[in-house]
Formats: sequence, structure tokens, C-alpha cells
Amino acid sequence: MRPLNARDSAAPPRRDPAPSRLAYRLHRLWLTPLFRALLRVGLPIVALALAAGFYLSDQARRENLQAWLAEQRRAFEQRPEFMVRLMAIDGASPGLDADIRAAVPLDFPLSSFDLDLDAIRSAIAEIDAVAAVSVRVRPGGVLQVAVSERKPAVVWRGQEEILLLDGTGHRVTALMARAERPDLPLITGRGADRAVPEALALLEALAPVGQRVRGLVRMGERRWDVALDRNQRILLPEDDPVTALERVLVLDGSTEMLARDISVIDMRNPERPTVRLGPGALEGLRMINMIELEEGTANQ
Repeated sequence: MRPLNARDSAAPPRRDPAPSRLAYRLHRLWLTPLFRALLRVGLPIVALALAAGFYLSDQARRENLQAWLAEQRRAFEQRPEFMVRLMAIDGASPGLDADIRAAVPLDFPLSSFDLDLDAIRSAIAEIDAVAAVSVRVRPGGVLQVAVSERKPAVVWRGQEEILLLDGTGHRVTALMARAERPDLPLITGRGADRAVPEALALLEALAPVGQRVRGLVRMGERRWDVALDRNQRILLPEDDPVTALERVLVLDGSTEMLARDISVIDMRNPERPTVRLGPGALEGLRMINMIELEEGTANQ
């Protein structure tokens, strides 16, 4: 009999349950979140990039792909919900409406993706009569243009042209003749366009004799003359011309000075206003002086 502690030489060796060093390191590496992300996400991306690079390495395939993408994009942009079929303009007079359509010659229908709203807005804002403009694409395929139109306040007769100006002196449009806007007051002289607010204040003060006012003349780019009918003029000072004009109107209300044969009322020095008689009054004054002189000589 064999003893119990005798070893069986034919039995296989027992396997060590501990992992090998390589298996241990691989297992530890797999437990790293970054390594798992690289294998699950990075490896497919690299594979796809390599495949795409291989496919696009051929010039013909690249051109075909570009043409297909362009066709798909165009088909998307041309869908009915993106088409603009007309332009609506709000806040513009008929003349300004025509100017806007001429400045923005769009051929409808067209895709909203083909519209450069900033360029359209800039083109319309360059029109003199436009004070402000907003542009948007409205549901229903409508290009909505809302403008604030400048209101002409005076007619300015310059050296080379006749212009309509708004209350700030900004150009509105050109005129062929003064008679096109007889309803607006006339200003003239160099620099008059830069002093429109002051001119409007003077015209407001002239309301009691408004029917007689022919216009305002800017003198030396620093002061105003008021031109009335019957060739009368009121010469105003450079400083505080409205107050000087109001003094003249007060005198006219009490003495009817403007109804007399006076050609010039000089208020350039408010402390020493002077008047210049008209030809008829001057001749009458000469006759009176001659009569007084003759009477004085006879009495002697």
C-alpha cells in the first residue's frame, strides 16, 4: 500500500489563480475612463476619418459630393415656406415708394436665404427722404419694409440747385422750380441749410405777417435778413434774432410801421435800430424840407 502523504507523480501541476502581469496591466488600463472613451468613441472616429479620407482622395468623387450637397441645399432653400413673393412698404409716400423699389430691384419670387437684409436696409437708408428704416421677412412670403419719411419744412435755393430740407436741414429731395412747393417757406444764401432750426423759429415769429414774407436770406453765413413783399427788408442781428424780430412786430402792431413806405429796418444793433425810407417817402421828405426851407427864407 502507498502511504497517504505520497505524491502522485502523474497528477498535473496546480494553476496559479493570480493574473499575469500583462493581464493585470490591461485590466487596470481598461478600468481607466479615458482609455474606454478612446476605444469606444475615438477609435470609430479615426476609422471613419480614414475611410472618408480615402473616399475623398479621388477628385471625381469630391466633385460629385460637392454637387450633391449643393443640390440638396438648393432644394432645401427653395422650399415653399422659405420663398418671398412680394415686398410691402409702409410709411412711404408714392414717390418714395417708387424710389425704394428702384433702389432695391428684387426679382420675386426668391428664397429668403438669397436676401441680404443688411444690404437692403443700407440701400434704402441712403435715400435722402428716408429718416429710418427696418427690414424683415414676414410670414407668408412678404418682405416687410417700414420707413420713417422725412417731412420737408423749407425750400432752400442754393447756388446750383433748389432743395427741400427737413426741420434739421437734412436734404429730402431736389426741385426743378420753386413753384413746385409754394406751400413751404423759402430760405436762401450760403449756409442757410445749416441753420434751418433757427430759420423755422424766425418763421414762427413772423406768423402775424406771414402772408407778406417772401423768404429768409442768410447773410455771411452768420445772420438773417427777412425779405417781405414791396421790397421791404428786416436786417436781424447775429445773436438772438428772434427777440429782435419780435420787437419789430411789436412796433408794427402799435405804429403800423411795415405798412409805411420803409425799405429797410435795420436791427443789427438792437440798441440803435434804424430805418431806411422808401423812394416815395424819401422824395416826400425832400419836398417837405424844401418847403420848410422856402418858408424860413420868406420869414427872414
